[in-house]
Amino acid sequence: MGALVLAAGDTFTPPGAGDFELPSIFLGVTKPMILIVLSVVIIAAFFLLATRKLKVVPGKGQFVAEYVYDFARNGIAREQIGSKDFKPFIPLVLTLFSFVLVNNVFGIIPIFQFPTFAHIGFPLALSLFVVYPVYHYVGFKRHGFVGYLKHATVPPGAPALIYLLLTPIEFLQKFVLNPLTLAVRVFAAMFAGHLILLVFTVAGEFLLLHAGGVFKPISVVSWAFAILMTFVEALIQVIQAYVFAVLSANYIGAALAEDH
Repeated sequence: MGALVLAAGDTFTPPGAGDFELPSIFLGVTKPMILIVLSVVIIAAFFLLATRKLKVVPGKGQFVAEYVYDFARNGIAREQIGSKDFKPFIPLVLTLFSFVLVNNVFGIIPIFQFPTFAHIGFPLALSLFVVYPVYHYVGFKRHGFVGYLKHATVPPGAPALIYLLLTPIEFLQKFVLNPLTLAVRVFAAMFAGHLILLVFTVAGEFLLLHAGGVFKPISVVSWAFAILMTFVEALIQVIQAYVFAVLSANYIGAALAEDH
């Protein structure tokens, strides 16, 4: 995107990918790294405090914790993995949902104002080193090595010649593409949403301070769109955390299922 000239000597260069490369704060540690650690502290502290003194009639904190737990347990794990196998995976699903949600919501919280998963490395690491090993491990454990490979790559009922094309595609999807698309989905949503907010916010500031004539009042419109998009982005952040947890649970359920 090129620079926009509104007055002599004043140009507006819209935000781009370079604005996501934050400088080191100390010893190579960047803001997104700190936010990742902070999210773990926040989640752990919340659940520990909310469940410290459980009551029959829950207080606000206990109510929220129980709601999130029930949502992860019954709305995601049970639905995607199945009532027979879901219980051992409740902690994982709850952690994935909470972790992705908090890191996404950082993008609209003042001071933080950066969705951690807008850096591809973080969702990719979560997908490749947590979700990917888990669902393949449980698949191999249940079906055996050869049995799981057959289960994952040879759908029953297809004509014999079709397997020449279908089996490589299934292998590519299950063992290569699934973890990549899981990571890219949340990364793309967080990157694009934060970039849109940056564009409207920075453009509003530029128009107010540097534009003249009819351009200056447009700054109000730009900021109004920034506020509107903040609410839209908040919804997307929640949805993407849900989608990440649902797909992770779905992969586990598919690996455990008796049928393809």
